[in-house]
Amino acid sequence: MKQVLEGNAVSESTRLHLDRCLTCRNCESTCPSGVRYGRLVDIGRQVVDEQLEARGIRRPARERVARWVLREGLTRPALFGTALKLGQMVRPMLPAALRNKVPALSKTAEPGQWPRTEHARKMLLLDGCVQPAMSPNINVATARVFDRVGVQLVVAREAGCCGAIRFHTGDHGGGLDNMRRNIDAWWPHLEAGAEAIVMTACGCGAMVKDYGHLLRNDPKYAERARRVSALTRDLSEILPDFADALHARAGAVPRDGRRVAYHPPCTLQHGQQIRGKVEALLTGLGVEVKLCADSHLCCGSAGTYSVLQPELAYRLRDDKLAKLQATEPEAIVSANIGCITHLQGGTETPVMHWIELVDKMLG
Repeated sequence: MKQVLEGNAVSESTRLHLDRCLTCRNCESTCPSGVRYGRLVDIGRQVVDEQLEARGIRRPARERVARWVLREGLTRPALFGTALKLGQMVRPMLPAALRNKVPALSKTAEPGQWPRTEHARKMLLLDGCVQPAMSPNINVATARVFDRVGVQLVVAREAGCCGAIRFHTGDHGGGLDNMRRNIDAWWPHLEAGAEAIVMTACGCGAMVKDYGHLLRNDPKYAERARRVSALTRDLSEILPDFADALHARAGAVPRDGRRVAYHPPCTLQHGQQIRGKVEALLTGLGVEVKLCADSHLCCGSAGTYSVLQPELAYRLRDDKLAKLQATEPEAIVSANIGCITHLQGGTETPVMHWIELVDKMLG
């Protein structure tokens, strides 16, 4: 990227090299100088694409279509939900690479009841793009857990995609528009006293925490974006404050969760630099939690990476699963819908969000 910005020639191999980067941000955890590589690579990819386009070197048609489908399909929950249902109906006939991304109908059974109790304490919850269709129980389980500790979660229906999918696939303008829409949707609730914006998908959390930086030059949104980023919290940052209440209400550990392998997503441990909180919370509730060897490495999901770079993604997934299953878990838990879906496609061991296990323990 440095060479490109200094005027050196750009080639298709330059773009391929950047495309193959997972953007796992593991390098940010190990860099002694604190280089924010995740921010740099978004800029570098856009610059390389623009320079190649200016010379008439476009991506192959198949790649352009795939990227368009991902940007337009995944970021519209209603459209994605319909497409997912159709995919589930014909799942046995789908190619293996696509079938692995479509959960069986039984895996997306109707979630339980969203709590209706009114609480004085309120927090916002980002519903997300694909999560409500692919794993609707995650957000409902989260709302139930918070309800039991006296916090009401509110979903601003006007909010949608966090902007990560568009931004990370080169559509910076579209990604920034997603961010502005979310800020507009959340702002009245924040002004009314909502304490935080809760993230159940740490990939979204990493992006929303960067709104303040990405919109810093927007005179209309800069200040509000900074406040939104400051109030954004991953689940694992909030629930430790309620540990005593959770311990008091927790029952026996469910059969499929007495011994779990925990996969910390890259967007949590590297993107947000949050480590140890999930393990500590579950351990405190009586769950035996195991981290696998090389737990700092990516599982290969990496947002849209597993669709755009399937060969590398599945090699990483299979390596990750082998190490997770070496701990002999009854279940695998993680903190991001992309990782959960990607891992579940390669194993019969149940893979779930860790909050679903907590919800089961609380009855």
